[in-house]
Amino acid sequence: MALVITVAQQKGGAGKTMLAANLAAAWAGSAKIAIFDIDPQKSLTRWHFLRSQKPGLAKITLSDASGWRLAGELERLARDATIVIIDTPPQIESDALRAVRAANLVLLPVQPSPPDLWAAEGTLALAAAEKKKVGLVLNRAVARSRLRTQIENEINGRRLNLLTATLGNRAAFANAFAQGMGIIESAPKNIGAAEFAALADEIKELLK
Repeated sequence: MALVITVAQQKGGAGKTMLAANLAAAWAGSAKIAIFDIDPQKSLTRWHFLRSQKPGLAKITLSDASGWRLAGELERLARDATIVIIDTPPQIESDALRAVRAANLVLLPVQPSPPDLWAAEGTLALAAAEKKKVGLVLNRAVARSRLRTQIENEINGRRLNLLTATLGNRAAFANAFAQGMGIIESAPKNIGAAEFAALADEIKELLK
């Protein structure tokens, strides 16, 4: 059975879908990857459509089922894939709850700002209730600032698992997404590609 990574965050614009897409692209060359888009906005589905128009890219399987079909579809994806990445709605609802329950790891992208950390509270509580492993990913982070240090200290003070690898505020991420690619594919020499490579490796270690 596949490892299931659920990407969740109640605050819009935190980078949830971008994180899911780039991790899928980072692993697609070496593993069987499936993405499961249960966010009603379907941005990950659109990304996958753009990707499907580009020959030569590593294959990624997509499903966008939801509601009563979710459990059966996830079981089907998990039989055929090595890793399933779920992009969830920004609200804690039945689909998001199922996705957290199915996860081996819940990933929460957090920008270095109090509203992002506040918005993560519901997901953190849900993951704790379900006894799920959680990793917080600092996204759109400047190299160093007083606010970033404050947020990092608060996260560490609460003994939450803040991953060491962080993602900067880079236009290259959006440019890659708009092409149906991950930054590792579209701009492999960009510093953002190195950031995602480090993050992908850290997550794989966390899942061992």
